[in-house]
Parts: sequence; structure tokens; C-alpha cells
Amino acid sequence: MGLSIKKEDTVVVLTGKGKGKKGRVIVTSPKDETVLVEGVNMMKKHMKPNNQYKQGGIIEKESPIHISKVMVICSRCSKPTRIGNVKLDSGKKVRVCKKCKEVMD
Repeated sequence: MGLSIKKEDTVVVLTGKGKGKKGRVIVTSPKDETVLVEGVNMMKKHMKPNNQYKQGGIIEKESPIHISKVMVICSRCSKPTRIGNVKLDSGKKVRVCKKCKEVMD
């Protein structure tokens, strides 16, 4: 089963401690059905100094959220919406906003 949410989509969180927050999707994981949203669901992690984190210490990073807890925001109507799939005359399958019927891809 493919995800209807893709990388670089803008989403809003529906439930949990980040409810109402908006952010951009950084990573999607179809196998786990999770997404990583920029600035949402932050957690603290203790890191040893390494090449990426020279200082080490406690860093804050995003943790994954299940896709059922986020909803895509349509770029045209700027509202949280469900996503439909439509096949164009050319045979290409595209994502469509259920509210304004605008193609999202």
C-alpha cells in the first residue's frame, strides 16, 4: 500500500501533543506508515561526540508520527484535506484535493 503523503508536502497534526502544528514532511516511511515532520514531535537524545555532532551532549530531533495523525494541506485552497487519486487522459495517476478538486502533483 502506497502513502498518499509525500516528501515536501505541508501537513497539519491532528492529535497528540503537537495538535494543530503545521510542518513540512522531511521523510516518509511506507513500511512503517510513518512520516517525519519538520519541527513537530521533538524528542531529546543523548549523543556522544562524533563527526556529525562535534560537541555531543543532548540534542533535539524529530521523531516519526503515524500517517493517520497528520493531514495534507492543499496548496491551492490552504485547507487540510483528504487526498483522492485520479487517472488523467494521458494515463498518468495524480493526487487530487477532495475539497477543491485541484491536482496536487
